Amino acid sequence: MLLSDEKESISIICPSPKGLNLGIKLQNELACTLYIKDASDGYISDFLGNKNEKIKVYGKEFNLSKVTKEAFDISSKIIFISSTGIAVRAIAPLLQGKDKDPGVVVVDLSSKYAVSLVSGHLGGGNEITLKVSEILNAEPVITTATDTMGIIGPDILAKKYDLIIDNLKSAKYIAALLVDNKTVGIKDEYNLIEISKGYERIEELNEDSIWVTNKIAYLEKENLDYSKILKLIKKDLVLGIGCRRNTPYEKIIKFIEDSLKKYNFDIKSVKEIVSVDVKKDEQGIMEAAKKLKCPFRTFEREKIKTVQDKYERSEFVLKTLGVTGVCEPCVDLASAKVIISKIKHEGMTLAIGVVN
Repeated sequence: MLLSDEKESISIICPSPKGLNLGIKLQNELACTLYIKDASDGYISDFLGNKNEKIKVYGKEFNLSKVTKEAFDISSKIIFISSTGIAVRAIAPLLQGKDKDPGVVVVDLSSKYAVSLVSGHLGGGNEITLKVSEILNAEPVITTATDTMGIIGPDILAKKYDLIIDNLKSAKYIAALLVDNKTVGIKDEYNLIEISKGYERIEELNEDSIWVTNKIAYLEKENLDYSKILKLIKKDLVLGIGCRRNTPYEKIIKFIEDSLKKYNFDIKSVKEIVSVDVKKDEQGIMEAAKKLKCPFRTFEREKIKTVQDKYERSEFVLKTLGVTGVCEPCVDLASAKVIISKIKHEGMTLAIGVVN
C-alpha cells in the first residue's frame, strides 16, 4: 500500500554540522537526498568535489521550515539528524494524517538512538527506523502499541499484502481491540493473510473483524455495523470499456460507478481500465482512470482478434473497428477473467473482469 501519491524517495535533514558524518553515511547507504545547513569548513567540497546533486548545502540560507516542506513534498520517508524537539516543531505544521504523512525518524547526534516519530506503520517509519539503526548501530525506539506487544497491526497487514484500508477509523478500532488483548477475526476471501498473534480465521463475517474483499457489502448477513469492521480492499478488477468518440467523462464515470454498485463491487478495487487502441487518447476514459487512480491500457486490434471469438459478436463494432468486440476481449488480454459480461448503456459498453 503506497502513500503520498506513490512517492518513494528518502530525505535526510541535518540542521547541525555536528551531524554531518552521520548524514553522509546514511546518504551513501540509502542513496537519498541530504539537506544540510553548513558545509563544516569545506568538508563537503573536499569529500565530494561538489558533484553530488543529492547533497544540498544551504549555509546561512538554511531555513528548517522550508527545507522540511520541500522534503515532505518529494519524500515517502524523512530522517532528521537532530533532537526530537527540533524535528517535532519542523513537521508539526505539515502533518495531515497517518494515511498521507511520510514516515519520520529522528537520530540523535551521537547516533545512540533512532526514534520512529510519525507514520510508523502506513508511512514506513518503523521500517526505516530499523534500517537506520542497522546502518548506524543505533538502538531503535518504536512505540506503536501493537509493535510493543508483538502483534502485526492492521495497517501493516494492509501494506504487506498490498490492500487498501477502506476506513482509517475502523483500522483504529480494530487496533484498539488488539491492544486490549482481544482476538480479531479475519474473513479473507482470497486466503492471502497468514494468521498470526491476535488474529483468527473466520468463515462468516462478524463485527470486530477484518474483511479482505473487493465487495461493497457482505450480502450474506444484514444489519452489520461496518464501523466495527475493517474492510481491506484488494485491487483486482479490470474494466473493459468501449464508447463513442468524445463521450463525456461525467457520463463514463457514472456508468462505471452505477455498474459496479449494481454488482456490489467496491470502486476502490479497480486495478486497471482497458480498451482498444483507437481509444488510447479518449479523454473521458483517461479522466475516469485518473479519478480511479488506476492505469489505462489499450490493445491493438490484431491482438483483440486472437480472443474475440470467445465473446458476443457485434456487427456494428466489426464494421467500424474491424473487430467483433472491445470490452470483453480487452479484459481477456489483460489476463483477467470476465465475470460480468458486456453491459450496454447509451453508446457505452463495460465488462468487468477479475485478475487471476
